Amino acid sequence: MTHMLKRGFHKDGIFMFLRAQFSSQISSVTDFLVTILCAKLFHIYYVYATGIGGIVGGIVNCFINYYWTFKAKDCKKKYVVIKYVLVWIGSFFLNTWGVYLMTESIQSLPWVQETLSHFFDDIFLVSKLFVSLLVGWVWNYNMHRIFVYKDCKIRRPLRRKQKSQ
Repeated sequence: MTHMLKRGFHKDGIFMFLRAQFSSQISSVTDFLVTILCAKLFHIYYVYATGIGGIVGGIVNCFINYYWTFKAKDCKKKYVVIKYVLVWIGSFFLNTWGVYLMTESIQSLPWVQETLSHFFDDIFLVSKLFVSLLVGWVWNYNMHRIFVYKDCKIRRPLRRKQKSQ
């Protein structure tokens, strides 16, 4: 039992998942606040404001994950950044297309759209919430755990190994 409890606090346990979710929430709030500030306070076009918010939220998430969630302080930062950016690009496209496809699907079913419109002014918010949670749990968390922070050194298969003489 003690071993299972220790494993839960270990970097591969449930508490790592919870830390990742907390980190994701902090990053989402940062993204949202930056987007609103850019659009409302600085009058930046909302598409650009959304992009700026996404980038700032992604940077915040990368730092929190590196130092706290995955405790990867011994990893080389440049390799983590390269792999993080690749995962972030995938996340960006999954979220964008997922929200688009789900919103269009909801709008093609009048009874679903009518039912949801009783609770939400903008139907795309339902899609955004659902897709962001799904992408966060299935894509982001797993890709960070098994790709970005698992092995922090990018292997160079074309490099020749030094032969011992």
